[in-house]
Amino acid sequence: MLLPAKSEVARELRRYRAWERMMLASPADRAVRAAFEDSGHTLCALMGKRCAREAADAAERYLRAGLAAYAEEQRKRPRTATAARRGPPAADRHSPAGSGTPSGAA
Repeated sequence: MLLPAKSEVARELRRYRAWERMMLASPADRAVRAAFEDSGHTLCALMGKRCAREAADAAERYLRAGLAAYAEEQRKRPRTATAARRGPPAADRHSPAGSGTPSGAA
């Protein structure tokens, strides 16, 4: 597992939190919202997460824990979110061609 430098994580987490405060103070400001979302995306890429909140939490855990402790924690975490499947169960799916009976047969 390749992890970023703690100084880089700390800098991006501070940036994310600063934009978060600014966005909460003026939610209608599109420029602030765009900068906040950009900082969240950067933090996601840095921490290998899909959600900015998860990335911020992971960054905080990484900064609190030592490198080895964080890596071990990540290995032990269940990966249920990545295994989630979207859509109805296979038994409930229908073919786009219809019911499977030949046309004309009823």
